[in-house]
Amino acid sequence: MPLHRQRLAEGVAAYTLAGPAVLLLFVLFFAPVIAVFVIALTDWQFGAHTFAFVGIANFREVFADDGFRASLLNTVIYVLIVVPGTVILGLAIAMLIESGRSLRALYRAIHFLPFMATLAAMAIAWEALLHPTIGLVNQTFSALGLPTANWLRDEVTALPVLAIIGIWQNLGFAMVLFLAGLKSIPRDLYDAAEIDGADLWLDRVRTVTLPMLGPVSMFVVIVVALRAFEAFDTVKVLTKGGPGHASDLLLYTLYRESFEYLRTGYGAAVAVVFLLIVVALTLIQARVMDKRVHYQ
Repeated sequence: MPLHRQRLAEGVAAYTLAGPAVLLLFVLFFAPVIAVFVIALTDWQFGAHTFAFVGIANFREVFADDGFRASLLNTVIYVLIVVPGTVILGLAIAMLIESGRSLRALYRAIHFLPFMATLAAMAIAWEALLHPTIGLVNQTFSALGLPTANWLRDEVTALPVLAIIGIWQNLGFAMVLFLAGLKSIPRDLYDAAEIDGADLWLDRVRTVTLPMLGPVSMFVVIVVALRAFEAFDTVKVLTKGGPGHASDLLLYTLYRESFEYLRTGYGAAVAVVFLLIVVALTLIQARVMDKRVHYQ
């Protein structure tokens, strides 16, 4: 077979094999994103048969809305609590499990269970635990002589409580990844560090463990940050964004405007802003952390 015909046949085969995957990627990802951008430029309401293009009016309304600004600030605060808390506690628990001699599988299963459980169902359990009068949390605090609170209805405590639940839910995911990273570190490096004078456990962690966990840490931070930005279940079940806008997060704002208030054009504008923020932060995280995780 001539060379040009062979290359043509290979090209046809490649496009034929890749075609279904490319089509599904367009239908399931690119087409919905394009549709959201288009809807954001209209005044369409869910269920309406007509609409009109309004340009960037929805975006002007979004940035002028005090409720949206509150939900944006709450989301940033939520992410800044959940990501460091999850990473630090996940690494600490992974190191404790890895240093143990027995029951490792049991400890891994216990800590990973919240990540596998349905968060909406777990949120109901948290609601019972945080009940202001009969909840186990307040009863325990009272028995210890500590101050109690209506955790989910207080503007000061609602968002931190949701963040703590977010850490609890993502902790097992971070732990499992850090465990895998710890197992991949050659033991020879610890022996070499000890010979070089790193006698203390903390010195070996600082000079060997943390640098070798760089790629894993970058992946954990990015994935946990994305999951934190996508927090919805706990807000919907526990607080519904209240009291006021104290626990309002972007994804819940998007849902409420689009499917409760039926302001689909406005909700699409919120979705566009949400998508741009997530993509920008992901790229920034990858760029900044990528410079810190490569080692010779």
